[in-house]
Amino acid sequence: MSSDLEQMAINIPFVVDEVREAFYQYEKALVTNDIARLDNLFFHSEETIRFGQGEDLYGYSQIKEFRKNRPSKNLMRSLKNTVITTYGTTFALASTEFTRQHTDKIGRQQQTWVKFEHGWKIVGAHVSLMDE
Repeated sequence: MSSDLEQMAINIPFVVDEVREAFYQYEKALVTNDIARLDNLFFHSEETIRFGQGEDLYGYSQIKEFRKNRPSKNLMRSLKNTVITTYGTTFALASTEFTRQHTDKIGRQQQTWVKFEHGWKIVGAHVSLMDE
């Protein structure tokens, strides 16, 4: 008897491409402070969670409020070690490391994406910093 994971297709190329596109749309919106686009890429549900560098946000309404009040300067960053892994055609994880000018900290970001009727949405996110 095979396991569920053995039956699930991992990294179907077209699905990886879809998630990669959504991920980089998010990244562009993040560094340009496109709040409307950022809000649109999160699933509008009270079950959506985002843990950040100094905040624990439970539910889309808290995430939206955070976005409105977030500083909008020095947002540019460089990504490395970005990994997108898809499971089937409706579930994915996107993980990356990032650096910003004027800091020695290394950022880590992980997002859980689910494909809904209206496209790929983030249902969970985690951002943290560590010393270089």
